[in-house]
Amino acid sequence: MKTRLQTSLGQQLVLTPQLQQAIKLLQMSSTELELEIAQAVESNPLLDWADSSDSSSAANETSDNPDGDAAAERADNGDDWAPAELDWSAAGSGGSFDDDDDNGSAAERVAETETLADHLLWQLHLSHLSARDRSIGAALIDALDDDGYLREPLAGIAETLLPAIHADQDEILAVLHRIQRFDPVGAAARTLGECLQLQLEVLDDTTPGLALARQIAAGPLERLPRSGVAGLAHELKLPLAEVETAVTLLRSLDPRPGTQIAPLSQDTYVVPDVVVWRQNGVWRAALAAHAGPRVVIHRGYEQLIRRCGEADAGYLRAQLQEARWLLKGLQQRGETLLRVVRSLILQQAGFLEFGEQALRPLTLREIAAELGLHESTVSRAIARKHVRTPRGTLPLRAFFASGIDTEGGGEASSTAIQAMIRRLIDDENPRKPLSDAKLADLLKSSGIPVARRTVAKYREAMNISASHERVRIA
Repeated sequence: MKTRLQTSLGQQLVLTPQLQQAIKLLQMSSTELELEIAQAVESNPLLDWADSSDSSSAANETSDNPDGDAAAERADNGDDWAPAELDWSAAGSGGSFDDDDDNGSAAERVAETETLADHLLWQLHLSHLSARDRSIGAALIDALDDDGYLREPLAGIAETLLPAIHADQDEILAVLHRIQRFDPVGAAARTLGECLQLQLEVLDDTTPGLALARQIAAGPLERLPRSGVAGLAHELKLPLAEVETAVTLLRSLDPRPGTQIAPLSQDTYVVPDVVVWRQNGVWRAALAAHAGPRVVIHRGYEQLIRRCGEADAGYLRAQLQEARWLLKGLQQRGETLLRVVRSLILQQAGFLEFGEQALRPLTLREIAAELGLHESTVSRAIARKHVRTPRGTLPLRAFFASGIDTEGGGEASSTAIQAMIRRLIDDENPRKPLSDAKLADLLKSSGIPVARRTVAKYREAMNISASHERVRIA
C-alpha cells in the first residue's frame, strides 16, 4: 500500500519519504546541511565523500546552469565585479563556485537566530493586510506554542489586544485563517485535526485517499488510536483498503509543524549558499560549491549487491535507495534555490546596484507565481539562506519588503523608506534635528505620503532616538 501511494501521487505534492526528505533539505541552512550530509555518510555504507574529480563530474551531470560557462571565461569578458578569491575554473556547467568566504569578517558570518514566531511575523509583514489586522496577527503568533498550535481561545486573544484594539472573535478568526496559510503549513492550528486538514488542503485533488482523509481529520480522527483502522472502517462502513490508504496519507503529514523552524545556536556561522556577481552589466548567480552534492554512491558496495546473500542484498538495496533519495534531494534543493535567487536578482537589480533605498516591494506570492511554486516552497528555499554579493553577505530575506503606495501611482518598499529616513537624519542639522512630522513632510514632498506615526515606527525600528534626544552641539 505504501509503495502504491508513493507512485500514484503527483510529483510536487507527494508526501512520501522522498518528498519529506526533499522538504527537510530545502529549508536547512548550509551549516545544518553539512551536518545532515555528514550523518548520512556515517550511517549509510552506500554513500561516500566525493573527491574533486567526482564533484566536477557530478555537477556536470546534475545541473543545467547556463551561467557556468560564461563565468568560467573569467575576468577577460569584462566582469564588473567578482569576488577576487573565487576559483573561476570551478564554475563549470554545474554553476557552482568553490568559495569558502574565509576573508569575510567573523561578525558578518554569524547567523541570525530565527524562531517560529520570527518566521511567521516576517510573512505577516509581507502580507497585504491592514495595520489593524497585522496587530491582530502579531497577537495570534505570540500565543503559539513551540509545536505551532494556538492553545489560547480567541476570547483570550481579544483581551490581549485591549485597549488599543477592540476586535470580535470573527475578525480574529479571519486573520487566523490567513496565518494558517503561511509556512510551515499547519501552523496556528487549534487542534490536531485542523492542523492535518490545513496540510491536506495543499495536496492535489487526485491524491489517493484525500477526500476520506479530510473526512477523518474533521471527525473520527480522535477515535482512531482506540478503534484502529479496522474499527474505523467498520464505523464508516467503508472497505478496509480504502481506509488504510487515507490513514497512510494522514500519517505522512506533520503533526508538529512548528518544530520545522528550529532556532540556530548563537555561535552558528553563515556560509553563503549562492554567489551573485555582475558580468557585462548583467547580474548573474551560481551555487557555491558546498551547496551542491559532495557525496557519491560507493560503487564497490553497489557492485557487491549482485554477489552477496539475499539478506545482505536486501539491506544494501534499501541503503542504495536512501542514498539515491539523498542525492536527488540535494540536486532539487540546489535547483530550486538557484531558480529563486535568479528571480530575486532580476526583481531587485536596483537593490544590488544602489542599496536599500532602491529596494522595491516584493512578496513571497509574487516570486511563487512567477516560478510556478507554492508560497511555502519559496519560504523554505530562502529560510536561513545567504547570498554573497558586492554589498556583502546578505540573507535572502533582505530581498523582500512590504510596500506603500506613492503619489506617482507606484510603490515604495518599507525598507527603502527607512533608508530615506536614515539618510535625512544623517544629513540633519545637529542643533535642530528633524521631528517625525518634518520627516513625514519631506517624504511627502518626494512623492511618498507617510503618516507621522509611520515615520515614528520606522525610526524606532532602526533604533534611532526621537528628535529631542538627538540634539547635540555641532
